Amino acid sequence: MVTDPIADYLTRIRNAIKARHRIVEIPASNIKKEITKVLFDQGYIQNYKFEDTGYQGTIKIALKYNPLTKQPAIVKLERISKPGLRKYTGVESLPRVLNGLGTAILSTPKGVITDKQARALNVGGEVLCFVY
Repeated sequence: MVTDPIADYLTRIRNAIKARHRIVEIPASNIKKEITKVLFDQGYIQNYKFEDTGYQGTIKIALKYNPLTKQPAIVKLERISKPGLRKYTGVESLPRVLNGLGTAILSTPKGVITDKQARALNVGGEVLCFVY
């Protein structure tokens, strides 16, 4: 059993990028589905597909690479809030990743959104991870 499913999700994506895989398959959960949607909306992944097979289903993610240089779109995925130490932030102290070039993914009362969307909606929440 995995004690931190979000960290497992991020690690599977990191490992697939290092191995230059095109597609990675991950066990699904509602929070992982929402994080996947945010990654797709921000342009970090090429495509995704939710499959309802078995108990919880799976998420298939098509990773995005630069066609010329073959460099991945995701340079770094970093877990911030962990089960042992949750990181919450108010709207006045929302994090800026790489001075606005990266994305912080937050779990808020309005759903799983980016730091920019949280500023626009004027909400704070739990900082799940940084992506750049």
